[in-house]
Amino acid sequence: MKKLLEKYAPTRENLLDILHELQDNDPQNHLTAEALREVADYIGIPLSDVMSTASFYSMFSLQPRGRHIIRICESPPCLLMGADSLITALQEMLGVKVGETTEDGAFTLETTSCLGACGVAPAMMIDDELYGNLSRERLAEIIDRVRSADEAR
Repeated sequence: MKKLLEKYAPTRENLLDILHELQDNDPQNHLTAEALREVADYIGIPLSDVMSTASFYSMFSLQPRGRHIIRICESPPCLLMGADSLITALQEMLGVKVGETTEDGAFTLETTSCLGACGVAPAMMIDDELYGNLSRERLAEIIDRVRSADEAR
């Protein structure tokens, strides 16, 4: 962890970048209490400041999550184009509810207020990849493709 921290100057301006990198490098895709303490010590700010930052932004998680984070958009354009039925479809396909992780640890299903992809609504992201113009069939294809890529590793 020290090597990762030392990539950044110990300033408050680097807090978000440090938190993103720590989370991205955690096998369970979250920020641990130990990591947050080390960041606070490294930057020289109160732990409460680091905790409030990590808990404010929806892209950070203090709870363990799957290898892949699925974020489905619940903005008005996405809802008008059927995002609610896609959320239901994803819950059925994955066997989890929103906020839960699949038993195999592959996926965590989350919702988000906006992905900025209204032109291709309904939309979702898996990790850093955006998918738009979604249908039930397309969801199944995308999930299968991600699972296959995991198995090939």
